[in-house]
Amino acid sequence: MRVHEALAELELVDHHCHGVVPHDLTRPAFESLLTEGGITPFDTPTGIAVRRHCAPVLDLPPHAPPGEYLDRRTELGAEEVNRRFLHASRTGTFCVDTGHTPLPLTTPAELADAARATAYEVVRLEPIAERLKARGVEPDAYAEEFTRAVHDAVRAPGVVGVKSVAAYRTGFGLAPTRPTEQEIERAARGWLAHAGRLDDPVLVRHLLWTAVDLKLPLQLHTGFGDRDIRLHRVDPSLLTDWLRLIPDDVPVLLLHCWPYQRQAAYLTSVFPQVYLDVGLTLHHVGPVRARAVLAEVLEMTPFGKLLYSSDAYGVAEFYALGALAFRRGLGDLLQDRVDAGELSPPDAVRLARWAGAENARRVYRLSDRF
Repeated sequence: MRVHEALAELELVDHHCHGVVPHDLTRPAFESLLTEGGITPFDTPTGIAVRRHCAPVLDLPPHAPPGEYLDRRTELGAEEVNRRFLHASRTGTFCVDTGHTPLPLTTPAELADAARATAYEVVRLEPIAERLKARGVEPDAYAEEFTRAVHDAVRAPGVVGVKSVAAYRTGFGLAPTRPTEQEIERAARGWLAHAGRLDDPVLVRHLLWTAVDLKLPLQLHTGFGDRDIRLHRVDPSLLTDWLRLIPDDVPVLLLHCWPYQRQAAYLTSVFPQVYLDVGLTLHHVGPVRARAVLAEVLEMTPFGKLLYSSDAYGVAEFYALGALAFRRGLGDLLQDRVDAGELSPPDAVRLARWAGAENARRVYRLSDRF
């Protein structure tokens, strides 16, 4: 079996994604979800890839004009559009980050129902702290109350991991050690006295160490994101000293990574607990450049450390586009190694299945849940 055929038949495990908008979208609303910035989205690599590869899923010719594409979306309706793109992705399992909801999105159960698949939840930690603040908590009780709230959240049915967006709040230039009770209370006193999201470095450190103590897979956004990111502060190699302190049995999953995919790959090769994906990156560079990004990742990353994710959010096109870019990019890369005699066909197929599904099943212990 050729690598492309094996990947085409494989039901992917999407280890990091979000819900989709369950109602019809206006053109401005749709365009706002296509890009992390404010530029005309149909003239980005993402917008071009949507018109090229997603239009046929809606029974349109490739490169259909934006107006025609959006009219067809409206004609079919949100439910049918979401169903088509979710099925086109051939994803059997979703691990859904439920912590970012500026728009109403489908729940993991609703996503699973639309895709005729299985969905689990990944709990985002920063909103837990911010809800505590909104309810009112005393500084000397903050550490205990936050820990209790996190433990309550992860005990909910279907939770398989946690996520932090420390990259957006402080960056990774944090002291690596666990903060003391006195440091936490002092920081909480300052943060709780003022409006704003969780961005205190001491409290973010406390959040990360609380996550470590759970011994669940911990997802960390790294690299590329929206304009809240300060890109020079989210190089995952800045986490090196912290990674040296945490146990080897706590999986740390570096998400997205671009333009630091090589730094992330290095970390996977020297720390047993570190894994990575290039999810958000792939649907932004599209199928044309997916191979180049994956080639840089796989210069150093052990094959058992690469996971698939779409990081789809809001529009279901990103599920189909992310899956296509991953299958095509990884398939091309592995098949070329087979053709050059550097990899046997059985090994190539096995490694493709690992990256597309089996690594995620192992890290999140999904096989124990079936």
